[in-house]
Amino acid sequence: MKKIDRRTFIKQASETGAGLTLAATGLTTESYARILGANDRVNFAVLGLHGRGNAHLSAIDACEKGMVTTICDVDRRETDRVAAQFRQRDMTAPRVEKDFRKVIESSDVDAITIATPEHLQTPIAIAALQAGKHVYLEKPGSHNPGEGELVIRAQETTGKLIQFGDQQRSSAHTVEAMQKIHSGEIGEVYFGKAWYSNTRGSIGTGKAVPVPDTLDWDLWQGPAPRRPYKDNVHPYNWHWFWHWGCGETLNNAIHEVDLCVWALGVRYPNKVTATGGRYHFKDDWEFYDTMVTSFEYDDKMITWEGKSCQGMKYFGRGRGASIHGTKGTVIMDREGYEIYDLDNRQTFKYVKPERDAALNVVGEGPLTIAHFHNFINAITQGEKLHSPIREGNVAATMLHLSNIAWKYDRQLKLDPQTAHIQNDAEAISMWNREYESGWEPKV
Repeated sequence: MKKIDRRTFIKQASETGAGLTLAATGLTTESYARILGANDRVNFAVLGLHGRGNAHLSAIDACEKGMVTTICDVDRRETDRVAAQFRQRDMTAPRVEKDFRKVIESSDVDAITIATPEHLQTPIAIAALQAGKHVYLEKPGSHNPGEGELVIRAQETTGKLIQFGDQQRSSAHTVEAMQKIHSGEIGEVYFGKAWYSNTRGSIGTGKAVPVPDTLDWDLWQGPAPRRPYKDNVHPYNWHWFWHWGCGETLNNAIHEVDLCVWALGVRYPNKVTATGGRYHFKDDWEFYDTMVTSFEYDDKMITWEGKSCQGMKYFGRGRGASIHGTKGTVIMDREGYEIYDLDNRQTFKYVKPERDAALNVVGEGPLTIAHFHNFINAITQGEKLHSPIREGNVAATMLHLSNIAWKYDRQLKLDPQTAHIQNDAEAISMWNREYESGWEPKV
């Protein structure tokens, strides 16, 4: 969150109009007008405050029926920062917790949002569901394919809601583009190409150092078998280590691969391949910084190309998807979409007036707000979720399988009904993970 004093806050609110979210993750004057204790209000606990958790805070604040009552992070620097921002705006500071287990036991929490590192997401989500909470679950929602199955089982057993964090499912212009695709405007669709280009720097070579006194390293590790603390893992670079993260595929590819799955009307493929490597820098980064992965169906295909450290854009977009059919092509991203005929003539173009962050670590903006609106309405009014976990988990599972295919450098053959790997014991061994004793999810 961007820190501002109260005078500046009031000035900006008067200039932009009450009800508009401030830049980055600032809070709005709507918060002052809420009636506490309203029957249809959803009380939220936000778990994981570095990066994406800030977008959760601002999105909840922009929703009239949402209220943050609890914040939780294992790093005291994060909870201190967020609590101070509430106080600076003359708002009641939320309850602060370090341990998620205390949060899910709380009777004044209706729903939790999970923006923690990936190795923590499934155990927290399952525990929250079993405690009677609804869950907003950031992608990928799992550390491996098996965990995705566990989360789905827990959701269906408890009957509580999970909104999966692929917020472009709540984009009005994306829904419109999908309707045109499915109505046949570009003919029979058979190929989806997704991409992501960024300019991430090197993470260097980590050194074993004392754990900062603000961080509960044991709780941060949670279900992952214990390892010594190094200075290049927390708070963000865990993404690039197999032990805790899932690489760029589950960090970013999941959004655009999901668009391709949606557009082509498919689920799990027959085959998965992946090639690439760590080319740009030589450091501790264990995953690829460059990858091309492909998903083959009977008569369709999806690919994703990722360049974590080389930001050359395609079609002027750092991330996006192109959907190809027998009569034309649709190119789409978070800011709009275009339609082309077979002669590459543009026949339609839409540019969204508001912008969403596309490449930073927070990803704040109107899409996240819309996704939270839908989640809250699903809880309070029975509105249909835009991204229930069974749907969101399709792309997550596919990209977990990309990681496995890349690690073992071979094509994976799948059961297209379940995505289970066929006849490859070594690859199948990565369907699940080893857990720290006592942390095994129980469904």
